Amino acid sequence: MVRFFNKVIVVTGAASGIGEGAARRFAEEGATLVLGDIDKASLDKLAAELHATVETLETDVSDRAACEALVQAAIDRFGRIDVLVNDAGVDHLGKVDEGDFAEFTKVIETDLYGVVHMSRAAIAHLRQSKGCIINVSSVSGLGGDWNHSFYCAAKGAVSNFTRALAMDEAKHGVRVNAVNPSLTHTALTAGMKEQPELIAKFEERIPLGRGAEPADISGVIAFLASEDAHFVTGVNLPVDGGLTASNGQPPLS
Repeated sequence: MVRFFNKVIVVTGAASGIGEGAARRFAEEGATLVLGDIDKASLDKLAAELHATVETLETDVSDRAACEALVQAAIDRFGRIDVLVNDAGVDHLGKVDEGDFAEFTKVIETDLYGVVHMSRAAIAHLRQSKGCIINVSSVSGLGGDWNHSFYCAAKGAVSNFTRALAMDEAKHGVRVNAVNPSLTHTALTAGMKEQPELIAKFEERIPLGRGAEPADISGVIAFLASEDAHFVTGVNLPVDGGLTASNGQPPLS
């Protein structure tokens, strides 16, 4: 399929994980890519592997100027933006009264403000192209987790920002949606592989019996970015193997 031929797609957090998966999927479907990440070396390595036209820029999404520069790079080279994928993010485990307050602000500034900065910078161009935004939220943006309040606060805000922005931008022809993954095997969750009992608990709760791979999420991102989803906006779509289908009770025998 080449659903994105002649489409310019900006992806943040593209050097690894879900962002990398999205970049690879869009490249396979004919897109022109503008990729941002704080890890420029990994970003350039990825770009060299893709059979696509690619522009890369070192981007810290917590920095509004850096977000504006990434959008401007897309406009300067390609003259348009059709799709924005906001994937860049960080995680934090711990209780609200533990650690330095800067740990909280880092999560908010990256996971939430990064989405806002990129959306503000790109929205005028997306109105011109009648394009779309796909935010990478989380099941943690739909419900709470133990020892995860900072991350849940940020992702909950992203989920509701997605709904509200979709309402505001519908009249301009811009669609805004989010994917809400559960456990996904990325660098962000790599440490969990050293905790087999924890992984087993996740797999017990996920009806499909496993965590996701980045490709499981990127296929859904591509769908939401495509014309197949032309009447879909304001959606937070769980990509979670059925996790959120449960009411939380254990299996009944």
